[in-house]
Amino acid sequence: MMIRHAEAPDYERIVPVINDWWGGRQMKDKLPRLFFEHFQNTSFIAEKDGELLGFLIGFLSQSNPAESYIHFVGVHPDYRKVQVGKQLYEAFYRKAKEAGCKTVRCITSPVNKVSIAYHRKMGFSIEKGDKTTDGVRVFSNYDGPNEDRVLFVKEL
Repeated sequence: MMIRHAEAPDYERIVPVINDWWGGRQMKDKLPRLFFEHFQNTSFIAEKDGELLGFLIGFLSQSNPAESYIHFVGVHPDYRKVQVGKQLYEAFYRKAKEAGCKTVRCITSPVNKVSIAYHRKMGFSIEKGDKTTDGVRVFSNYDGPNEDRVLFVKEL
């Protein structure tokens, strides 16, 4: 497996598979092309023999130079639990540390139990939030009305 920086043409490879990789959830609107054009240095692609295994789209905070943010991560369903995600995260951590970042942040939907468990396993803490949903602290209406989110933070 090879991990490399994302490039603009990767958008055309990733967008058609996103909804399938999320079990039919409509996710492709959450990943606009601009990430592949403007955040290549902090976004990564995992592939083997030309096959797309996974991707991570991240960036360094423009408001707080000590923080970085992972926006979107996907791993092909056939390659989960074989360290693809871990290697993508580690590539991002290295890049963030090189840039002087001390923390990494990310969010997920409270319905995404797999993501919540994965981030906890990777050493992320869940931020306090303002209510509890299914035993997890969430921020109400974080992404708009009825769009609650779980916020994670990890010290690098």
